[in-house]
Amino acid sequence: MSFDLGLISSAYAQAPAAPQEPNLLLQLAPMLVIFAIFYFLLIRPQMKRAKELKQLVESLAKGDEVVTNGGLAGRVVNVGDDFLGLEVADGVVVKVQKQAVTLVLPKGSLKKT
Repeated sequence: MSFDLGLISSAYAQAPAAPQEPNLLLQLAPMLVIFAIFYFLLIRPQMKRAKELKQLVESLAKGDEVVTNGGLAGRVVNVGDDFLGLEVADGVVVKVQKQAVTLVLPKGSLKKT
């Protein structure tokens, strides 16, 4: 005797569906988005900064007032291929790598005491 009032339908086994191939674009989309974010937020600004620093180092000339990445401020007295002479006080000249220069100050920023 069955008390089925039509509220519960009988479950019948179905044949398994054929597996679908995943869409390659949908799989690669998150990777492409992450790469784009890294490029615009990290890589591109770093490349721009490196280009500006290279131009700054190439344009150094005698008489420029500069600051090194170690915080040493002085006036350029001679410029070589890889090094430059930096006068930090009257008669005190130190040899510094050109790549250590991070900032060129406006003329007259360093006052003689």
